[in-house]
Amino acid sequence: MRKFVGLGLAAALAVSLTACGGNSADSGKQEAAGGNDTTTAAEAADKKGDEAAPSAEGGSFKIGVIGPLTGPAAAYGIAVENGVDLAVKEINAAGGVNGAMLEVNSQDDEHDPEKSVNAYNTLKDWEMQMLVGAVTSKPCIAVATESANDNLFQITPSGSAVECAAPENVFRVCFADPAQGTASAQYISEHKLGTKIAIIYDSSTEYSAGIRESFVAEAANQNLEIVADEAFTADTNTDFSVQLDKAKDAGADLVFLPIYYQEASVILKQASDKEFAPVFFGVDGMDGILSVENFDTSLAEGVMLLTPFSATEEGSKAFTDAYVAAYGIEPNQFAADAYDAVYAIKAAAEKAGITPDMDASAICDAMKTAMTEITIDGLTGDGMTWDAAGETGKAPKAVKIVNGVYEMQ
Repeated sequence: MRKFVGLGLAAALAVSLTACGGNSADSGKQEAAGGNDTTTAAEAADKKGDEAAPSAEGGSFKIGVIGPLTGPAAAYGIAVENGVDLAVKEINAAGGVNGAMLEVNSQDDEHDPEKSVNAYNTLKDWEMQMLVGAVTSKPCIAVATESANDNLFQITPSGSAVECAAPENVFRVCFADPAQGTASAQYISEHKLGTKIAIIYDSSTEYSAGIRESFVAEAANQNLEIVADEAFTADTNTDFSVQLDKAKDAGADLVFLPIYYQEASVILKQASDKEFAPVFFGVDGMDGILSVENFDTSLAEGVMLLTPFSATEEGSKAFTDAYVAAYGIEPNQFAADAYDAVYAIKAAAEKAGITPDMDASAICDAMKTAMTEITIDGLTGDGMTWDAAGETGKAPKAVKIVNGVYEMQ
């Protein structure tokens, strides 16, 4: 059975862009508890096999994690792994889920769909009962097909292509791509950030192409003029001279970048070389641009992006402090998404009353219902809910890079 994105999210997005877990009945926002019993990001990337299961009278749930721990998208995968790790250690230290511990096994997919399916099969052999991942859209789509066939509960922190959450067993923490495109156009118009818009997007990824499509559709409703609409592919993502020249010659005062941070850093450098200084506006894939190796972060000054999380928010302080202490790096949105995913699992598992001795399919059946009955206050949104289509209900937020840090707008 396939699911379709409901109208509730779109309506929520249209209402507000400025607002942005455990069951709300018995817990508020989870406070991150820092500690020394954590692995560094480098150690986590090297540790791809079984982790020792915590001991508990109630047994343990086996949770798999799939994401890119190496390769060009590793910043995302490592952040997700760390976010899961931190949440799991907090939950286990507090007594687990109805007395059962959470046991985690992370697998590297290198941002490759085929390797992601291989990782999924490795976790099946480990007798995984629930899955966090995959992290990026193409691998997530591939894995969702497998998990649907197995009726195994899956929650992706960041797989934003519509197809990622199409099966009824898959839920997501982030917004679907069309919602990001629609919300971006509305935000740009509402805040009068630009009127002549250029788009530079990656036509070889569902993520970028999907956001671009919905942005173009909503731009027409917001009286935004698209003066340049330029594509690149994974084979042509190092030289953006043609795209930038067309945007500049067309008089664009804002360039919309529904792309990942690696390409965005190159675009910002090449735009600076051309003395082209429009407003640059991105989406969640740009989160991580300040950590690109050898990138001059001053080039990102004034860049804006839609993201549900900022490490500098007062409500994020406890989590950020614990994360930095544990992994030596500031968390990004993907870490926060993953952290919220684990607390969503906790809330739904407690609501459903599942136990570790149940098989994965029985757990999935119970979790699919329970996910639509919980409300959690997480790092990426207060009062987060999920519908039967697997989509989250929360309002997006925008940040601006000022003096090398994200400032929530």
